[in-house]
Amino acid sequence: MEKRPLDYAKASMDTMMRKWEAPKLPPEGRFHYHQGVFLSGMYKSYELCKEEKYFDYIKSWVDAVITEDGVIKQADMGQFDDMQPGILLYPLYHCTGDARYKKALDSLMAAIDRYPTTPEGGYFHKADLPEEMWLDGLYMEGPLRAQYGAEFHHPEYFDEVIFQALTMQKHTRDPKTGLLYHAWSYDRKVEWADKETGCSPEFWGRAMGWVPVALLDELDFIPADHPDRAKLEKMAVDLLKSLLAFQSEDGRWYQVVNRGDDPANWLENSCSCLYVAALCKAIRKGLLDASYLEYARKGYEGVIRSLTWEGDDLIIGNVCIGTGVGDYDHYIHRPVSANDLHGVGAFLLMCEECEQVF
Repeated sequence: MEKRPLDYAKASMDTMMRKWEAPKLPPEGRFHYHQGVFLSGMYKSYELCKEEKYFDYIKSWVDAVITEDGVIKQADMGQFDDMQPGILLYPLYHCTGDARYKKALDSLMAAIDRYPTTPEGGYFHKADLPEEMWLDGLYMEGPLRAQYGAEFHHPEYFDEVIFQALTMQKHTRDPKTGLLYHAWSYDRKVEWADKETGCSPEFWGRAMGWVPVALLDELDFIPADHPDRAKLEKMAVDLLKSLLAFQSEDGRWYQVVNRGDDPANWLENSCSCLYVAALCKAIRKGLLDASYLEYARKGYEGVIRSLTWEGDDLIIGNVCIGTGVGDYDHYIHRPVSANDLHGVGAFLLMCEECEQVF
C-alpha cells in the first residue's frame, strides 16, 4: 500500500522518539530552534493525526526547559535562534491553561521589544553580530510575534513583522533572479558583505526556505483587512515563483540554489522540504492556483526517493548542518547530516502540508 505523506511523517517522528527522550533532544537543556523546528513540525503533524503520544512528547520537552514559575532555564535572549521554540508554548497554554506557558511567552515578547536594530529598524540576527540581518531570523521570531499579536491583542506586532519582512526583502532581493541573498550588512564592515550592496555573495537554500514558511505562518494571524497584508502575500508568492526556475530534474533544489550546473554543488533536502511545504500552503491558502501543485509534487517525490530505511527507522539524509554566512566554497563544503533536527523538522512541515493538498 502506498504511503501517504502523513505516514512518512509518523514514521519519522517515531524514529526520532526512539532515538531521543524528549528532555535530551540536542542541544540538551537549551531552549533552541533545533528542537523548536522539529517539535513545531511534530505539532502540525499531531493536529492531523491526533495521536496523543506526539503532544505528550512536545510537552515533555517544554516542561524540561522551563521552570515551574515559567522561566526559560537556558537561552540567549540576544539571538532569535533561542526564541523560536516559543511557538510551542501557544498550544500548551491553550490545552492546559497553565499560566507558566503564558509567562514564558511574555518574557520572549519583552526580549524582542528590546532587541537591537539597525538605524533603519531592522533586527540584528544576533546581538553580537551588529548591523547584520539574516533571512533565517524572519522564521525565528516572525510567526511567534504574529501569533502573540492575534491572541493577546497586540495589533502593533502585525505592523512590526511585516516591516521586518519587507525590510529584509528590500535589502536582499536580487532583481535578476528574484532570489534572496542569505544576509545583508547595514554598515558593510563584515568580511562577506559586498561593499556596494551590503549583501552576502550567495543564495543559500535553507535560508530562503525559512522565508515563505514564516510569511505564510504569519498570514494565519494577520487580519484580512490589514493594509499591508497584500505586500506580505506578494513577497511569499514572488519568492516561490522565482525558486521554481531552479528546481532540478530530480525535483529537489541545490544547496546553493542557482548553481546547479556545478558538479561540486549538491541537492539538499531541508531546503527542498521547506519550499514544497510553502508551495502547498500557498496553494491551500489560495495564493497560488492548483497548477503549481505539479512543482510541489515533483519536489516531494524527489525527497521521498532520497530516503532510506534502517529497519523501522526512517533516515532523512543530505541535510546541511547549521551554517553561517560565507562564500560559495563555504556552503558547498558544509558537512551533511542524517536525521538532524533541522532536516526532520523541515520534512515534517513538508509532509503535513502535502497531506492536506495531495
